[in-house]
Amino acid sequence: MIRTLEETLEARFFAVLPEVDFCSLRFVRERDECLLVRQNILQPVSTSRDIGVMITVIDRGGMGYAATSELTEVGLRNAVKCAQSWAQRSVSCGVLDYSTIRYPSAVGEYASQTKNSWDSVTLSEKIDLLQAVCGQLKTDDRIVDWDSSLWYTEVDSLYLTTHGGRVRQQFRFVVPMFGVTVNQGLDTERRTFGGQGYGRQGGLETLEAVKFSEAPSQVVAEALELLAAPNCPSGNMDLLLAPDQMILQIHESIGHPIELDRILGDERNYAGTSFVTLDMFGAYQYGSELLNVTFDPTKPEEFASYGFDDDGQEATKLDIIRNGVLLRPLGGVMSQVRAGMDGVANSRASSWNRPPIDRMANLNLEPGSSSIEEMVASVEYGILMKTNCSWSIDDSRNKFQFGCEWAQLIEDGRLTTVVKKPNYRGVSATFWRSLKMVGHSGTVEVLGTPYCGKGEPNQSIRVGHSTPMCLFSDVDVFGGA
Repeated sequence: MIRTLEETLEARFFAVLPEVDFCSLRFVRERDECLLVRQNILQPVSTSRDIGVMITVIDRGGMGYAATSELTEVGLRNAVKCAQSWAQRSVSCGVLDYSTIRYPSAVGEYASQTKNSWDSVTLSEKIDLLQAVCGQLKTDDRIVDWDSSLWYTEVDSLYLTTHGGRVRQQFRFVVPMFGVTVNQGLDTERRTFGGQGYGRQGGLETLEAVKFSEAPSQVVAEALELLAAPNCPSGNMDLLLAPDQMILQIHESIGHPIELDRILGDERNYAGTSFVTLDMFGAYQYGSELLNVTFDPTKPEEFASYGFDDDGQEATKLDIIRNGVLLRPLGGVMSQVRAGMDGVANSRASSWNRPPIDRMANLNLEPGSSSIEEMVASVEYGILMKTNCSWSIDDSRNKFQFGCEWAQLIEDGRLTTVVKKPNYRGVSATFWRSLKMVGHSGTVEVLGTPYCGKGEPNQSIRVGHSTPMCLFSDVDVFGGA
């Protein structure tokens, strides 16, 4: 009988186990392929493969990690010894007694739901698709740059523990992107396909779901509109945000502030702290009563869905904010023990050579009951903004300033003039309380980004956000230079 690599690693892991309180192996194998056509010219195809394991040891209250790409029994044994050595050194200098952590002993599997696999279509056919999209983008002399791309990733992982845990997961991701840059005189504008936020889990069927081949004409038309558009006006007004801007708003001013390790101070040296404190959970009015946010890694098509996190905790849908009240943080097993409170299954690592930390996964704003027409009709004077292009937020994830690619004024309940260089600013602690209408399920889009950065050393990871359109009142809006 021929063993699979996972079966071989499992046998080798149990052959080299040390006499410690706890030991785990997390194996990750990743394949990436990126295709890019720019100005109708195919760029060099980028492919990569990566494989390795992370060993975690807890012993006598200390914890240690060691990663290796040498998957032989000797390689695993050396990694175990290294992790055990670090665990011994950390006994008296850790943030807690790690032996108090009871890691799950989960047994299970998860696999992305894929209808049309990446390899079911030839490389030349995928390149032809990108060429066809590029052909739809270059339709005017004022278009000075244009590109289309597909980024595919597949990840296979195996998590084993000395306490009987065994979790096998298979992930398939597709990120379709395109954009155009237009110029007239001294004015240059950029319009993209959802701000490159249409990352999904699955196969090539996701391209049809996000209308990849149908969207170029609208993106081009909106880019050219911007050249003739006046600058965004300044003032306090109602603000209607499209889903491809809402994902950034949710990500930066809800997701990061409520990550539990950040609240406990772990990110202070690198990415800042949080205005949220432990005593706020269960009582703090984060937003209006219309604000309902869930942690939901169970949506099969969403970018950061999974069955178990990287510490083996089973992933379930949980309320984070209900009727505007902050209920629970985004904290995995270790942070939950440190804080003495419940969290979620969000302990995740970007690769085999990084330890898991508290990360957003699918952080979703639940739909309300309003149509787009109802939200627009309710506005006497305001603005609709689409697609993030810039962001700035302070070290406590509180004061923010965001810019968008495209906007349209709302006057007397009607969408009127297209304006360019729109921006708005606010304070997280009060901004969400100005939420006055939430779009129904028909306004929802499922989006995701592969670029969320956090941790020392840095880890860039996938995050999903499903959100409807939302209307906010009395927001400080201003035009860019």
